[in-house]
Amino acid sequence: MDLTELFRLTGRTTIVTGGGSGIGRASARVLASAGARVVVADLDADSAEQVTAEIKEEGGEARAHRVDVADPASVNALVEETAVAYGGLDILVNNAGIMIRRPLAEISYEEFDRVLSVNLKSVLYGCQAAARVMRPGSSIVNTLSTIIDFPTVGTGSYAAAKKGAEALTRTFAVELGPQGIRVNGIAPGWTDSGITRQRGTDGSGRFDQQQFDTLAHKMAAAAPLRMTAEAADSANAVLYLASAASRAVTGQVIRVNAGASMA
Repeated sequence: MDLTELFRLTGRTTIVTGGGSGIGRASARVLASAGARVVVADLDADSAEQVTAEIKEEGGEARAHRVDVADPASVNALVEETAVAYGGLDILVNNAGIMIRRPLAEISYEEFDRVLSVNLKSVLYGCQAAARVMRPGSSIVNTLSTIIDFPTVGTGSYAAAKKGAEALTRTFAVELGPQGIRVNGIAPGWTDSGITRQRGTDGSGRFDQQQFDTLAHKMAAAAPLRMTAEAADSANAVLYLASAASRAVTGQVIRVNAGASMA
């Protein structure tokens, strides 16, 4: 078989949540370049429209859809409308996420619940909805984080959500396997995205590029490859897990972090 054909997604329908920026944007564009029809889903409708326009300019097929992944009704509507429009759903990338940086002793109940709703409950909602319409040979990819391997100060709520999402990934892999649906995750490390760029803000909330670059250099120095990943690196891992190249892979987590954690 032509190796390139293993990664072709022609005729496959894909949803990418959080597709308006960062890893979601990169994943939507990579999947579209492989031939998939991509629904770019995001809470920010304008960013979803922008990425959709980019894909179309590159010759791909895409449509934008506003979704609130913390609302199961909104997620169900996204999946159901996509399945009706395209006759099914083949690939779901549960990528939307937020971080509220606060020590656990100080985080409010409302903040903690919001982080879990967007990063953890959304994975449950997405997988449940997808399982109802997916056919054998379909794939779900959940975006986790390297934070599942070690704790850091101020990120306890995010770590709890992502660790829970890892458990959901493995359990859904067991439960949906008999239906021929594969469920895997990627765990990005330090990547230039909306979440990591929060670390580059000063006391007034202004983004400081030098501060951000200093932190990125520190992260790179701690990784065996002496580098930090780009959004495209995670997107390429998503493509692998979405394609026939990984047809025997399920319940796994690919750590896209230059070797920063090895579990």
